[in-house]
Amino acid sequence: MAHFPGSFSFFSVITRPRHLALLAVLAMAIAPTTADARIGGYDGIWNVTFATTRGNCSSGYSVPFTVTGSRVSSAGGGRVSGTVKRSGAVAVQVSVGASHANGGGRLAGAVGAGSWKGIISGDQCSGTWQATRT
Repeated sequence: MAHFPGSFSFFSVITRPRHLALLAVLAMAIAPTTADARIGGYDGIWNVTFATTRGNCSSGYSVPFTVTGSRVSSAGGGRVSGTVKRSGAVAVQVSVGASHANGGGRLAGAVGAGSWKGIISGDQCSGTWQATRT
């Protein structure tokens, strides 16, 4: 293979360690990261079951939430707003009539868990939640 000064040869790039390192850095820079690949990785309908650990609020009820990109919204009933970060960290606010609650936790794959607190039917309560993607 002829090599002329100043000409480009892929073989010459991969045989020089400094050029090989530069090629590796460039490849990593243009390849999507794992975090970027997870954007939208939580999309779908999530069935969230709430348990009360403090207060006189009913326990064991389920509410469907929708995740689209980094946004959390209601999939039926009540006002739901919130966010999901790339890491799976979630923060949500829910209100139905005079009742309202805030929750936080983490989603991972098709499951999630966390805690909540709020005022439900006039009672101050708190507890845990678990979620599964349907």
